Amino acid sequence: MKDTTPTLSIIIPLFNEAENINWHHKKITDFLVSTDLSYEIIYVNDGSSDNSLELIKHLTETHGNTRFISFSRNFGKEAATTAGMRAAKGDAVVIIDADGQHPIELVNTFIQEWRNGHQVVIGVRENDKGEGFLKTMGSKLFYTFLRILGSNESAQSGLTDFRLIDRKVIDEFNKLTEHNRISRNLIDWLGFKRKLIPFKAEARHAGTASYSFRKLVKLAIDGIVKHSTQPLKLIGIVGFIVSITSLVLGIVIIVQQYLLGDPFHLAISGSALLALFLSFMVGIVLVCQGLLALYIENVYYETQNRPLYIVDEEN
Repeated sequence: MKDTTPTLSIIIPLFNEAENINWHHKKITDFLVSTDLSYEIIYVNDGSSDNSLELIKHLTETHGNTRFISFSRNFGKEAATTAGMRAAKGDAVVIIDADGQHPIELVNTFIQEWRNGHQVVIGVRENDKGEGFLKTMGSKLFYTFLRILGSNESAQSGLTDFRLIDRKVIDEFNKLTEHNRISRNLIDWLGFKRKLIPFKAEARHAGTASYSFRKLVKLAIDGIVKHSTQPLKLIGIVGFIVSITSLVLGIVIIVQQYLLGDPFHLAISGSALLALFLSFMVGIVLVCQGLLALYIENVYYETQNRPLYIVDEEN
């Protein structure tokens, strides 16, 4: 793919991963030293409240090819990933979690596929070791819903942030201005030649995952609302069907109740009919309003034009 040895940038977003940092850094550097690649490692500290920042500072002092970026507070993994992408100097970037679940050895395969011409090489999780039943089923339902909405790029279950990205894709990604973003969806939206690589994730080396169920639900909602307007169209279709159905049922009931003398002995009163239809239609209206509120919320945050993150210090 290139005549010279490419430079690889390893981006590691982290939040309260003090128990994993030294172990994980040694594992990564041992692997990279065994390759023929020049590399840099960029840690992005997302406002950790433990001593993660002190540990990565020490690593940058003892390892010349290690850098760090530290936020003034917790801005979220998507902001941390974006900061790493903007700071990366390599011909390709590999994004990897700090908890040890992503096998660094798979990067060899990523690099090979990259050299074969693929510009985005994506790790696809095949197993759910250490994941609860609720999270596993929620993930499958989320991707099923994406496929129903017609989102072909990001609708495959198991897609992860563990991926290699070519410099050309990185440069295009850095031009994007969305604030409330899902980085993997944006990378998929950019297009380019992709390759999916399955892998079996390991359990966390230490500590607990920082993503709570509430955060995962918000991430799923953002992933749908931010990157697809199909729900708006779907609700419009449902509303039309409900309106037509209500009209037809209303005519049928009026005919059998008042014109034919209630041959089925349903004894439906007029007030009951009115209450039934009003309740049903009000429910539909509320659902539509709730969905519209999600889109309006996104417009609100985008028009604020605040910075995606604030860097407290970096080397």
